Amino acid sequence: MDALLLLSFGGPERPEDVMPFLENVTRGRGIPPERLAEVAQHYLHFGGVSPINALNLDIIKAIEAEFASRGVDLPVYFGNRNWHPMVEETVERMRADGIRSALVFPTSAWGGYSGCLQYQEDITRARAAVTDAPDLVKLRQYFDHPLFIAAFADNIRAAVAELPADKQESARLVFTAHSIPVSADVASGPTTEEHLYSRQVAEAARLCAAATGFDDYDLVWQSRSGPPQIPWLDPDIVDHLDALAEQGVDAVVVCPVGFVSDHLEVIWDLDNEAKDRAAELGMAFARAATPGPDPRFAQLVAELVAEYRSAAAPSRLSDMTSLGCTRNGAPCAVGCCALPPRRPEVARTASEL
Repeated sequence: MDALLLLSFGGPERPEDVMPFLENVTRGRGIPPERLAEVAQHYLHFGGVSPINALNLDIIKAIEAEFASRGVDLPVYFGNRNWHPMVEETVERMRADGIRSALVFPTSAWGGYSGCLQYQEDITRARAAVTDAPDLVKLRQYFDHPLFIAAFADNIRAAVAELPADKQESARLVFTAHSIPVSADVASGPTTEEHLYSRQVAEAARLCAAATGFDDYDLVWQSRSGPPQIPWLDPDIVDHLDALAEQGVDAVVVCPVGFVSDHLEVIWDLDNEAKDRAAELGMAFARAATPGPDPRFAQLVAELVAEYRSAAAPSRLSDMTSLGCTRNGAPCAVGCCALPPRRPEVARTASEL
């Protein structure tokens, strides 16, 4: 392999980018216009600039430094699905640079359509758009990688420490991930092992809770979009805070286990909506950081690359072998990333919409 391509979702860089970006994201997916207008306001609240590209560039710098420390001679490229640098543009540049083959690291740890297969579609589309394109091999899902879990665990501990001292012992740990339509979750996974995405998220939450000594915790969802008549994974984080308050819970630690970086959905849905609701309820609130800036995240990427190059057994904490692909470059478990029956209902599991 001659290079590494970090493949991500993309985000607007200025106010005039917001609506074209959202149109790219939702093309053919049946998202109501009023939802687009609502999400556009989220971006405009932050000056029309998504933090995701800058965060990904920081991750790339960390990967390059990690490669250098290990003596790994691989240039790192950056491409997006929905905004510049578009993956097609990046693959064209890779071809011009003489890259013949590359590994692809997606900024999604998960299986299912949005977390895995859609990245495979991005790769296929980009290669089809570029004459004599390099071979591109997607690295495996990493939701249960020890470094991924360890970074989240430390971030949970740090969040607990942010709470008032008298509430730290009783605080409720709540994990969140991007909601998707129930039909999409059912469709992900082999026919005998459905709900791949939600089961992977549940396993990552279990591993993080165990690492931090929490015997009891909750897993909820956020950032749903689409027609209200379509069932999505629930409960929603804000609704769950209401339910916890009714139970007498007066402090929560929220861990966005479904997200790699503090992009718009994290800072809007959690640092604004959920935090504000907790304040209204008189509930102490602390949010754990995502693992992208942690040095262990770049180490994780380097380990995945090393696994592929040496055909080594994967480093993973879970023994649930039905939970998606287990080896780099190998096909996922049968059907684990299959396209749901009705594509317009599918949302992004690691996106900003």
